[in-house]
Amino acid sequence: MTSPKFDQSDEQALADLVERFAKDEIAPHVTAWDAAGEFPRTLYKRAAELGLLGLGYPEEFGGMPATHRMRSIVAQGMARFGASGGVHASLFSHSIGLPIILRHGSKALQREIAPQVLSGEKISALGITEPGGGSDVAAIKTTAVRDGSGDGADYLVNGEKIFITSGVRADFVTTAVRTADAGARGAAGISILVIPMHLPGVSRSRLDKMGWLCSDTAHIRFDNVRVPAKYLVGAEGTGFKMIMGNFNGERLGMSVLALGFAQACFDEALDWARLRKTFGQAMIERQVIRHKLVDMQMRISSTQAWVQALTYRADAGEEHAGGEPAARWVAEVCMLKNHATQTMQFCADQAVQILGGMGFMRGSKSERIYREVKVMMIGGGAEEIMKELAGRQLGL
Repeated sequence: MTSPKFDQSDEQALADLVERFAKDEIAPHVTAWDAAGEFPRTLYKRAAELGLLGLGYPEEFGGMPATHRMRSIVAQGMARFGASGGVHASLFSHSIGLPIILRHGSKALQREIAPQVLSGEKISALGITEPGGGSDVAAIKTTAVRDGSGDGADYLVNGEKIFITSGVRADFVTTAVRTADAGARGAAGISILVIPMHLPGVSRSRLDKMGWLCSDTAHIRFDNVRVPAKYLVGAEGTGFKMIMGNFNGERLGMSVLALGFAQACFDEALDWARLRKTFGQAMIERQVIRHKLVDMQMRISSTQAWVQALTYRADAGEEHAGGEPAARWVAEVCMLKNHATQTMQFCADQAVQILGGMGFMRGSKSERIYREVKVMMIGGGAEEIMKELAGRQLGL
């Protein structure tokens, strides 16, 4: 299958495509998908046909290289017009599961996995978090021990992962494991294995959540799972650095999503305020309502400006520049994630208040987004971790 090609100078064409896709093929069905606890797997292939799954990935695997700016257009539009974090989280779970493989994996491993994922045939996920630890990646306990000798020896994997997005349906999970000093704590022994989920010894169970109801979030257990050595990504003991680098892109992406969700809340609140009449007047004519909307727009505008600045700086190579510029960029991404998710939280709260009783009903965008705020403020690095990391990068 050949994916559509977008001229990187034609951002509006991409934005229009995403808006149509989200409005026509996602938004009308989200409430039913939430009730079902999943969305149709065919949605992956549809997104692939439109070139959305492959945007930002190498052409040799069925993707299309793209700037951070182009990718942010997709994320922002999906959030604003699809208004479902659950759909986006699972539909694009490869955005956190695949990059490590493409940056550090062997060509053979890339060829085996990437084309199937970018075509929508297979699902990729990331397995880092464990029941005993979230942001403390160095505390990972899942072990991968060589069984045999030589480069072709398999790994026996034992342990568990939790809160894994797409974990129930994923075909491949890019997994953080401890390959050295299994009883020790620390970053040096962390490695990355891609674990095919069909292997004997893998079990998984669905988790019930406050939000993201149609996202298949899983608790995964590994019981003497025999993983061929070809699924090791890079060298043993180098996984911690890979994970930390992967987080930067994830956090920038979450900031863009939070901005889109905030806009979705504003859009719904504004439409409601124009239509809903109280005591003979449209709500929009009430000063208190207008001020709420202005407060929402003020936060949205500041977040939009910050997102735009950091995506342009990422495209200029600042993330990988090294030294003070890279440290400053990482710090700002951490601060932006907090700012963007706080904007989302504020706008969701104000929108539900403006909608009143309707804002408390399942089916409204604002009600759904209100329930999804907390996972955005926790996932990818909680607010407290973001502040600490930003402070360290700034030398504070």
